[in-house]
Amino acid sequence: MPAEAAAPRAQANAPLLECRALDVCVESRTLVRGLNLKVGGGSMLAILGPNGSGKSLSLHTLAGLRATKAREVLILGRSLTAWRRSTLARELALLPQNVEDPFPASVIETVLLGRHPHIPRWQWESARDLAIASEALAAVGLAGYEQRDILTLSGGERRRAALAAVLAQTPRIFLLDEPTNQLDPNHQLEALQLLRERADAGAAVIVTLHDPNLAARFADDALLIGRNGDWQCGTVADVLTAQHLSTLYDTRFESAEIGGRRVFFQA
Repeated sequence: MPAEAAAPRAQANAPLLECRALDVCVESRTLVRGLNLKVGGGSMLAILGPNGSGKSLSLHTLAGLRATKAREVLILGRSLTAWRRSTLARELALLPQNVEDPFPASVIETVLLGRHPHIPRWQWESARDLAIASEALAAVGLAGYEQRDILTLSGGERRRAALAAVLAQTPRIFLLDEPTNQLDPNHQLEALQLLRERADAGAAVIVTLHDPNLAARFADDALLIGRNGDWQCGTVADVLTAQHLSTLYDTRFESAEIGGRRVFFQA
């Protein structure tokens, strides 16, 4: 998909997304303590951790949906707090864990929501916006569904439509919370391959996953978030090990080489 016009100039060689000594808290609990993270263009980062460890809240914080202090989160080298939301939405897209479709709408209308940050106020979608949305639908295997009511789709199809809306937004930074949720194995691989392609084209992709094998297959780096505010980040080769996964999930993991890939399984 074509890139959109650039936002305000970033600092030279700055990562697309960075956080510094970031605490992710809920009420009196600190779920993630002192997180330091840099994600550059061309990179895919997988976040793994047990339920309740703060994976989703971390994504929401990086997206600016939760309060942060100045310079804790940087987008394109600028403090998150310095961005106008309308401008940020052209650079960063968030796919929540659960997407609600409370009102009847066609599939193409739903996907076109991803184009709204690029449409001037009081203007309608252009032919180009429609083409980008249609291309995104085709990418997730929903070509021909444009005029279907979104509420008539299955859970997996609606998840793919939600992913299409994010793709249509054409951001440089993708934050995706369990994008494989409700997808069958084939569509899980297709969705992650699409995101891998976006990373290879220069985007920064951050995705939460539950399956370490998918993380090992598609991601460059991994962030493991534990239960007590602790975290560990590094390359997939260094961080995704049977020992680290056993500690992370409090259950025994082993690994084996199968078909040239390292595969993890619970022992």
